[in-house]
Amino acid sequence: MGKFVNSVEEFFSYCKENEVKFVDFRFTDIKGTWHHVTYTMTAISPDTFKSGIPFDGSSVDAWQPINRSDMVLIPEAETAFLDPFTADSTVIVICDVYDIYKGQMYEKCPRSIAKKAVSHLSESGVGDTAFFGPENEFFVFDDVKIKDDINCASYCVDSEEGGWNDATDYPDGYNTGHRPRTKGGYFPCQPIDSMVDLRAEMVQVLEQVGLEVFVVHHEVAQAQGEIGVKFGTLVEAADNVQKYKYVVRMVAHLNGKTATFMPKPLYGDNGSGMHVHQSIWKDGKNLFYKEGEYANLSDMARYYIGGILAHARSVAAFTNASTNSYKRLIPGFEAPSILTYSSQNRSASCRIPYGSGEKSTRIEMRFPDSTGNPYLAFSAMLMAGLDGIKNKTEPAGPMDEDLFELSLDEIRERGINQMPHTLRGSLEAVIRDNEYLKPVMSKHFIDTYQHYKFETQVWPYEARPTPFEFKTTYSC
Repeated sequence: MGKFVNSVEEFFSYCKENEVKFVDFRFTDIKGTWHHVTYTMTAISPDTFKSGIPFDGSSVDAWQPINRSDMVLIPEAETAFLDPFTADSTVIVICDVYDIYKGQMYEKCPRSIAKKAVSHLSESGVGDTAFFGPENEFFVFDDVKIKDDINCASYCVDSEEGGWNDATDYPDGYNTGHRPRTKGGYFPCQPIDSMVDLRAEMVQVLEQVGLEVFVVHHEVAQAQGEIGVKFGTLVEAADNVQKYKYVVRMVAHLNGKTATFMPKPLYGDNGSGMHVHQSIWKDGKNLFYKEGEYANLSDMARYYIGGILAHARSVAAFTNASTNSYKRLIPGFEAPSILTYSSQNRSASCRIPYGSGEKSTRIEMRFPDSTGNPYLAFSAMLMAGLDGIKNKTEPAGPMDEDLFELSLDEIRERGINQMPHTLRGSLEAVIRDNEYLKPVMSKHFIDTYQHYKFETQVWPYEARPTPFEFKTTYSC
């Protein structure tokens, strides 16, 4: 588990031992997509890790103009691992992006922003390490069809686990009738859980690429799963999310299925989140722990929560980065949209896991999802939390009751804030509230990010008629 390589010298030894033919250099764009360029092993030398790999920055969404398109990838040898899916032995290396025009790490490179956030933590004197433990839920479908034309919009996802298939005649088999049903997928055994072997294969491949897996199970919704991997430092954890998503998608693909991290693909069933566990340490000591306090939380941990909740509407632009994100954050589906904290209570947007001792005390932010770029999502939460520590921001709560039972009027009467209801709302919030981000995100980056999201997500989404609108307004 963990690193396979600890230096550039070890990288070449590792490649020789594994008879590597190709080196695949990967980097992450603003929206969180992994990109890659492949070189033959013979074209790579130790100098490559210093001088970098040239590429066209104008061909990546929201990056460089065409007249200043030359950019450089700086590979990090310590991230190397063998690609488990290529026919020829290929090693993957994760890269940062370097701006040759400004002579610095690129201000729009999410991984470089994450490294700035880590440095800011150290420079602040608050702590020397921030640990992040994301829990990425996903769906696996047998088929997906999408249509988005001027006169027609539709989608259809299918899974043998779906209750809608109770009366389906299968040409190559029979209908078993064993299904999780809506909201019935949490921990059922086979044959109701049809994805045991598929998830087991995902686990084995995740371990091949260096992730330490500790739990795997069916999730609440039909066709939904989760694989739990060990926490890491901020950049390491974000790297692992990229590896995790790559493996889950590819294993599903090679088994004739399709995996998605889309937050809400099924109407009326639970959605997929990316719950993120967090803690700050200094000199090997967990600064979030104080025995005897509520849930053993220190003042620092409480202020950290306060900072995230105070800036949550702005943070959401990075942690819930799609229009679909906000279809998950509605009442009735374990949606953690109420901005308070609680011990053990999954209805709060921040939960303190049960039984946490000195080494394991942490907070769990439950509103993020996997459409958020992990480097940006983790950085935004860390910066908001540090702002809360700096200003001793007290969060609303703790609240141990079932918040899902409260009406909107009751929530407002108690003075509890909520997550924004749309991506537009979160982007407008980040326009108003971004001072806490400025140590690691430049004004140019924040402007670029919110404009890009408006242009590619919000405006196209708001302009499109939907089948539901035809159903409710066509005869008006």
